[in-house]
Amino acid sequence: MRIGVPKEIKNHEYRVGLTPASVAELISGGQEVLVEAGAGLGIDFPDADYLAAGATLSPTPEEVFASSDMIVKVKEPQLHEIAWLRPDHVLFTYLHLAADRAQALALLKSGATCVAYETVTDPAGGLPLLRPMSEVAGRMSVQVGARYLEKEAGGRGVLLGGVPGVAPGRVVILGGGVSGINAAQMAVGLRADVTIFDVSPARLVEIDRLFGGRVKTMFSTRAAVSEAILGADLVIGAVLVPGAAAPRLITRDMLALMPRGAVLVDIAIDQGGCFETSRATTHENPVYEVDGVIHYCVANMPGAVARTSTLALNQATLPFVRALANLGADLAVASDPHLAAGLNISSGFVRHRAVADSLSMPYMDAA
Repeated sequence: MRIGVPKEIKNHEYRVGLTPASVAELISGGQEVLVEAGAGLGIDFPDADYLAAGATLSPTPEEVFASSDMIVKVKEPQLHEIAWLRPDHVLFTYLHLAADRAQALALLKSGATCVAYETVTDPAGGLPLLRPMSEVAGRMSVQVGARYLEKEAGGRGVLLGGVPGVAPGRVVILGGGVSGINAAQMAVGLRADVTIFDVSPARLVEIDRLFGGRVKTMFSTRAAVSEAILGADLVIGAVLVPGAAAPRLITRDMLALMPRGAVLVDIAIDQGGCFETSRATTHENPVYEVDGVIHYCVANMPGAVARTSTLALNQATLPFVRALANLGADLAVASDPHLAAGLNISSGFVRHRAVADSLSMPYMDAA
């Protein structure tokens, strides 16, 4: 199989679908890899490294799509890229279709087989290809939150860790999954006052044990969240329903409860966001203000630390790329229920029930 790696084109997106080391692994296994020239330059993977790994360089993205059987990306394809997809193509990347009807319709029209990183599962019920970026986004959320709490950046002028004699900043984290736990680790490391909300009592017990009482845990109800954000300096939205749109946990009316200059960081923005006032932003223009509350809603958040993110993602995706290339998409999906969970669209049908439900589209089983 010939695997194509186009350059990412979203705003300030420097990640790349395959590193030179991943390319070398695939080529040693008998695959061909075509990489768009300059695809890795932004994170110090020069074309020479791809050539040394055995890849063929292509001058244009059109040629990458036209000459490849499988396209491996990081972010969802833009509409003009989808126009280059064919029914015999396999697309392997993050899609986040539940919040993007236009992309879903275009992919359905293409007829391509589209496997989404974010819905591939593992035997423990986890999301192994979402986990690396969730870890990055969780850790970044506290960094960016602390930055925008600074007065010069428009925030309250609060130091999350406080100082002797001055209370630390209050951090509220909505969701105790991978992103939420990583956010809590960073916030606790800064000596902030941290509260995590989740809807699973068992998960709250796990979190309490993990942090040894250094964070507060709360069962998530609207009333409890409303009370918690009264004096919160930083609220991090880290909820996830695999394949589905994120639930809206903070309404516009609830913003009035928050201090002016407080910061919201919406990690769930790829799935539509978990704040009613969320709208996707970019690294170029990352924040906006509603009712005096700063919103950070960058949809490709890990792209800000693109080299770390690419290396973390590749170690998770490479085994699945190899399986799809060695077996072909149909056999690979049929033989691995965890990869099958990643199948979102094929042959013009939505194959993931949560995606179909979120988009109010018909669902058809791939079997």
